[in-house]
Amino acid sequence: MSVKIRLARGGRKKLPIYSIVVADSRESRDGKFIERVGFYAPKARGQEVPFQLDAERVEFWVGRGAQVTDVVARLLVKHNVGPEAVRKDLTERKARRIKVAALVDAKKAKGEELKAAAAAAAEAEAAKKAAAEAKAAEEAAKKAEAEAAAAAAAAPAEAPAAEEAPAA
Repeated sequence: MSVKIRLARGGRKKLPIYSIVVADSRESRDGKFIERVGFYAPKARGQEVPFQLDAERVEFWVGRGAQVTDVVARLLVKHNVGPEAVRKDLTERKARRIKVAALVDAKKAKGEELKAAAAAAAEAEAAKKAAAEAKAAEEAAKKAEAEAAAAAAAAPAEAPAAEEAPAA
């Protein structure tokens, strides 16, 4: 059985009040819980208390192996209450998230570099192919020109022979 210290929503529409509860992780968010250890009212005004927590009970449950959710851990750090282990764990998780984000960004940058290199290689290959096609077309044109010149040179020599043949 996994026990978590988490928020359970209460209050009314557009005016939430969250209870900080110790609950079995398999229970629904606002469902059955083991113990209520505090509350958080994000929209508290005037003399209303926005945050209250029984730090001794939180330490007791954390000592028993209860996991503190990220949101509750941020609240504990923000209000500077609760066990030191929670603060340490939160900073470690945050550092891990930053490190993973940096690795993901580096991987994306490397992927974009590889895509750019592949595109450049494909462009170079296409340019090489176009140059080869142009050279082949130029050679074909020269060959056709040479054949036409040879045909033109041979045509006047054949023409008088053709004229002599009908006269005979």
